[in-house]
Amino acid sequence: MPGVCYSLIQPTPVREARLLAWNASLAQQLGLDASVPDAAAMQVLVGNALAPGMRPYAARYGGHQFGNWAGQLGDGRAITLGELLLADGSVRELQLKGAGQTPYSRFADGRAVLRSSLREYLCSEAMHALGVPTTRALSLLGTGEGVVRDMFYDGRPESEPGAIVCRVAPSFVRFGNFEIHAALQELDVLRRLLDWVIGHHFPQYASGTGDVADSRRYADWFREVCERTAVMVAHWMRVGFVHGVMNTDNMSILGLTIDYGPYGWLEGYEPGWTPNTTDASGRRYCYGNQPQIALWNLARLASAILPVVEDKAALQDGLEHYRATFAAQHQRLFAAKLGLRSLDRPEDESLLADLFGLLQQAETDMTLFFRGLGALEGRAAVALALYEPDALSAEQRAAWDAWLTRHSERCRDEGEPFEVRRERMNAHNPLYVPRNYLAQQAIDAATLGDLGPLQTLLRVLERPYTEQAGCEAYAAKRPEWARHKPGCSALSCSS
Repeated sequence: MPGVCYSLIQPTPVREARLLAWNASLAQQLGLDASVPDAAAMQVLVGNALAPGMRPYAARYGGHQFGNWAGQLGDGRAITLGELLLADGSVRELQLKGAGQTPYSRFADGRAVLRSSLREYLCSEAMHALGVPTTRALSLLGTGEGVVRDMFYDGRPESEPGAIVCRVAPSFVRFGNFEIHAALQELDVLRRLLDWVIGHHFPQYASGTGDVADSRRYADWFREVCERTAVMVAHWMRVGFVHGVMNTDNMSILGLTIDYGPYGWLEGYEPGWTPNTTDASGRRYCYGNQPQIALWNLARLASAILPVVEDKAALQDGLEHYRATFAAQHQRLFAAKLGLRSLDRPEDESLLADLFGLLQQAETDMTLFFRGLGALEGRAAVALALYEPDALSAEQRAAWDAWLTRHSERCRDEGEPFEVRRERMNAHNPLYVPRNYLAQQAIDAATLGDLGPLQTLLRVLERPYTEQAGCEAYAAKRPEWARHKPGCSALSCSS
């Protein structure tokens, strides 16, 4: 589809519209009726009807996938219905994922299955509650139709329940939207897209006339994209989130977490862990690689806009700004996780590095360790988080004792009351995260028509930093049965 940014396309109707989840609070923020959608509204939310003013389209973009240029990609199963103008003057895009074929479907059916749609809805809202920049989810509806997928690409396709999620963001423009025009030398379109994105979403850079002014404001815009991306990834690292498929077509220019596919959450702390079976051999997108991959992706965006910026040094400055911003954010966030005001002393680097080493030596739940550190005596926090506390060697116990002593002394040096330190820690260390096995339990129940587990899990995840009575099961280590169960330990890009 040369020379275009999008294609007008109608969603493909489905057999039925069954409401599985509805985000009343988000609906209210959008100025919509927060009550449960009626039959007419649900027809819009599955693509069977359009509301007045809607002009649906699918976006065209390219991307680097697993480090290789993949050419033209585009919205193969996502269709934007239109934009809502909010009372404060901002806009929000409404986009249906799983709404049928588009010109960019590449021989696929354009549909999505219940398991992936439920996971996207669940994680979008969990990340929002955690304070991580993210797209949102308004609704999840079943379609009454089967969708055939080969979940692990092993030659055993099966029909699964179909579903459609309505996701919401100021914009779904991603790095790949610029890459496709640069790759095909569509420089006039590239410049027009830059101007449109800046004018609509970065108005502070919209002024300027002439080539020199344009070049400067494009570079300034890129610098802010780098900054927003750094902040987003630092928060991923803080909560133990692993995106799983950080291709450039899955990177938002607004610094929002986008395209929840084979994502996962660190349970046992392991920097080399990836939830994506497609990435199992190379581990390109593992937890520990995410900061560097984000920088690599930003460099691809810089290369794409270089023909119109024509200032390589300015773009390099943006990449350096990413490095500095990420380092500062990571230090700030992990200082708070440890109950400290900062990690700016010479010995602090080794304090954090030694902790990561200890967490990795024996299988230790990252979420529970940091949360426990703010509420329990040090040894108790370690015992709570270890999967096999009795298996620690004498040497490992001594190493933990030494680190806990260093941490306690460092906290005392700052002179803050314990209550103040604990409040800071609890505000940065969640108790509840959408663990892989919890999501799979909700999927299994919903597939059988029971929405109770999903509704309960959503309610718990709305307040991830607040201990909730009777919800101990949602703040527990992964059970052994879930260690290798499909959907609990590894996922594919199939959806």
